[in-house]
Amino acid sequence: MRQSKRAGAVALAALLAALSLVILYLSVLVPTGRMGVVAVAGLLPAAAVVSGGPATGVLCYAATSILSLILLPDKGNALLYLLFFGLYPLVKYGVERLGKLLLELVLKLLFFNLMLTVFWFGFNAVFLAAFPAAETALWVLYPVGNVVFLAYDFGFTKLISFYVVRVDQPMRRGRR
Repeated sequence: MRQSKRAGAVALAALLAALSLVILYLSVLVPTGRMGVVAVAGLLPAAAVVSGGPATGVLCYAATSILSLILLPDKGNALLYLLFFGLYPLVKYGVERLGKLLLELVLKLLFFNLMLTVFWFGFNAVFLAAFPAAETALWVLYPVGNVVFLAYDFGFTKLISFYVVRVDQPMRRGRR
């Protein structure tokens, strides 16, 4: 029975990783809204965590990250997934287990600002080329980015709740 559970978790991670990879490939094909499509791909590691546990989420994230760096023609989208949208569901899971709202908020904002700094200094030409005004208004980037991130986190929480109620719980009832 235990080996069957592990096999199911690996199969779930593989299925969600494949779906994430398809969505990431679509992000290369769409002319606008690439960041939004990459964000959608980042929802699937969260589904893996909810349905299979944190190890399944890590496996989904790792497989998608490695394969996207190898297969995607636009490495910028792969890096965006690798460093933020794919990783954030795992960070969110770990932080929200603390159960202290203020500490959770501080840690999430710390993660976001760290990644924004990495994108700014490490990958400026790749990620911020779409925002030419960002170079002249760096002082606006962080406050506005934090507000947008908090809205993203709130929406992400709502989507996870929707997934739990509409997909995960009915699947679990069907297994009994």
